[in-house]
Amino acid sequence: MKKAVVFDLDGTLLNTLDDLCDSTNYALATVGFPTRTIEEVRRFVGNGIRKLIERAVPNTATAEQTEACYQIFCEHYKQNMENKTAEYDGISDMLAALREAGYRLAIVTNKADFAAQALCGSLFGKYVKTVVGSVDGRPNKPAPDGVFYALEQMGVTAEEAVFVGDSEVDMQTARNAKLDVIGVLWGFRDEAQLRAEGVKTLANTPAELKNMLLKLKSC
Repeated sequence: MKKAVVFDLDGTLLNTLDDLCDSTNYALATVGFPTRTIEEVRRFVGNGIRKLIERAVPNTATAEQTEACYQIFCEHYKQNMENKTAEYDGISDMLAALREAGYRLAIVTNKADFAAQALCGSLFGKYVKTVVGSVDGRPNKPAPDGVFYALEQMGVTAEEAVFVGDSEVDMQTARNAKLDVIGVLWGFRDEAQLRAEGVKTLANTPAELKNMLLKLKSC
């Protein structure tokens, strides 16, 4: 029987792509670089803000220019991260049902901790008490460190938890932490990319995911 669910955030619970794209392009334009399309930004996300910016700047960018873009992005995103961001349809209903069933819920994300705490607190605070964002000194996913920290906070073992995410980074994280994993198909990656990571269980909608998790709770 499973006791806890660890969720990814961007592309799993929240559609953050538009705001991430806007802040990326604001930073790029401010430094004088060409902007990126939303589909390019979709491919760049998943490994945290710094890696997003490293992928977005031109190959000719200096370390100083890349750092300037990163700092501009962070300041812009702090003020604009809720402009267009919204939960996917059915997410709150799913979280409420899981909480009611007795699941302990956590979010582990490569999003900067300031953004993770703000967004999760305002949108999911009544369901999710453990939110682990990216901080200095703790490796980002796919390293398992954030997941281990979340499990410790919830008082459960890896065997008692399920990881849910939308990207290859999430699938690798689950494997590194030795958690069972469910991939979701409404996020930033497609089925082929998740299947390539060896994922066997995929959910098409939050309602389908809810039913899968409730079944695991009763087994």
